[in-house]
Amino acid sequence: MNFPYLCASFMKPIQQIYPELSQPRNVVITMHQKPDPDAMGSALGLYHFLSMLGHRATVISPTNWADFLNWMPGCKTVLDYESQREKSDLVLDEADWVFCLDFNALHRTKHMARKLESIRAEKILMDHHEEPHTSSFQYGISVIPKSSTAELVYDFIREAGYSHFLNTPIAECLYAGVMSDTGSFRFPVTTPSVHLMVAELKKTGLNHSKVHEEIYDNFLENRLRFIGHVLVHRMEVFYEYNTALIAIPKSDLQKFRIRTGDTEGLVNYPLSIQGIKMAALLIDRDEERRWSFRSKDGFDCNNFARSYFEGGGHYNAAGGRSGLSLEDNVRNFREALRENASQLQ
Repeated sequence: MNFPYLCASFMKPIQQIYPELSQPRNVVITMHQKPDPDAMGSALGLYHFLSMLGHRATVISPTNWADFLNWMPGCKTVLDYESQREKSDLVLDEADWVFCLDFNALHRTKHMARKLESIRAEKILMDHHEEPHTSSFQYGISVIPKSSTAELVYDFIREAGYSHFLNTPIAECLYAGVMSDTGSFRFPVTTPSVHLMVAELKKTGLNHSKVHEEIYDNFLENRLRFIGHVLVHRMEVFYEYNTALIAIPKSDLQKFRIRTGDTEGLVNYPLSIQGIKMAALLIDRDEERRWSFRSKDGFDCNNFARSYFEGGGHYNAAGGRSGLSLEDNVRNFREALRENASQLQ
């Protein structure tokens, strides 16, 4: 590892399971709800690797996922916990290991959390978010400076002594994860180890252009019109705080027939405005209002999301949630900007 890993005394280092990888087990791999390319890519990359070792592996997503992830090798085998709960519960009851990827606390798996807490299987954390709930896992690794969970899976395969198992399906999945979480390799987390990883993945025959097109050039016309609409009518720029907010009511989602994944990346658009240090996206979902935050120039999104919107994540990228109305959230956001004026100006 190029970075120190976090491992509390009650969560044993993931390296301790390396010798046990050669013994086939019933394995479940899961990730956070509404998985993004890193969550799904790291899960499927690990799935292919463990299957090659002879494990009986199953990937279970806590919820549905964006259509632009369906191209990933193995995606058709993934179970959706919300729509296939009975089948998923049976698989979880038989599991010996449950790999928990790209989330730091069980509640990030939504309705699946209670089941994960009750099963006998040993839970193994692989994550890069701040403040992991290490008491929920028997083994694990949490490396906050890492670019992505996909990079952690790559390190896991390599350090366990199975670099020769890397093939094109694994490479496609892991490349999708690291590409998306580094903002196509432009974010500060794009370290030398990221480029070395990509170089090794390319040796498998990976067509990186194809993966990029599958993730970013695979939407319907209505999404592009939706983006134009919200940038014109729903974006507010607070130049006095070097911040921009896009607040989207449910009526817009219905009007443009927005599906899971269609708002992916929208929060990044305001960061292209000169002088903007933080961009925020607020979406009125059925159960709650969901926040996304992105920043640059030294503003801590993770602390901001934790302090005001029941969230967290990374320094420059975080999320949050609230049960309050869209209007109340916007008012609270304005107040939070005033309280953080000195850091934003």
